[in-house]
Amino acid sequence: MTKITSSLVKELRQRTGIGIMECKKILVASNGDIELAIDNIRKLGKAKAIKRANFITAEGIIMEKVSDDGKYGALIELNCETDFVSKDINFITFCKKILQSIVLNKLSNINELNSKFEDQRKIMITKFGENINIRRLKILKGEKIGYYLHGTRIGVLVSYKGADDEFIKHIAMHIAASKPEYITPSDVPSDVITREYQIQLDIAKKYGKSSEIIEKIVIGRMNKFINEISLTSQKFIMDQDKTVGMLLKEKNMIIINFVRFEVGEGIKKIETDFATEVALISK
Repeated sequence: MTKITSSLVKELRQRTGIGIMECKKILVASNGDIELAIDNIRKLGKAKAIKRANFITAEGIIMEKVSDDGKYGALIELNCETDFVSKDINFITFCKKILQSIVLNKLSNINELNSKFEDQRKIMITKFGENINIRRLKILKGEKIGYYLHGTRIGVLVSYKGADDEFIKHIAMHIAASKPEYITPSDVPSDVITREYQIQLDIAKKYGKSSEIIEKIVIGRMNKFINEISLTSQKFIMDQDKTVGMLLKEKNMIIINFVRFEVGEGIKKIETDFATEVALISK
């Protein structure tokens, strides 16, 4: 049986808002599988809002670089431990140097990239007294690559076909703000749909309605779910009367692919303020 650690309990509590003892109980029942635990909490209707797994705690920067011909783009995340280091000009210059090498040499393998810059990374670690890590790299290739950076915290690359380069920057801004996971509803994997359908079905059954009404409720919720995670179905942030798909059609443009990075997403860190609750779950 998986050990139910304080960090697991804390994450579940942060993401669902339910009590600490109940978090531990549900984690035990799900054998430490936090995603299964969240599904079960949703089915019970106990969580008012589920926070996404990308609980952001790590520091660092997101930067991009697109080749001169506009057909090759790179997006990287360079991590450090403090906000102070992330704003240092030497740290930022190191990131730019990495990006320059990626685009110039068409590097796409993160292990190869880490090997190439390992000596310089160690020098930076010695200089700042913090761990520094090239965490992520994503390459997009295509006829055209657009991008948007929200400061150094969020970065977006978009591969597309079409003539309106200014509009694609607005699309990248939309992606940064709205966090779509797929381009179109048809791109949503069947396992994602099946999982959400079962959750919504179990929730709807608690209303005590007829099977016909329950099915209508579930269909409505599934349509909303799929539209919310699909780029073309989302309402455009700059024109709420139209979806992104409508605007792309008007401008005769096609999104081929996109990638969105946010500093620290997916990195979890135990905080000291949880100490008072550890004693409770250890009993």
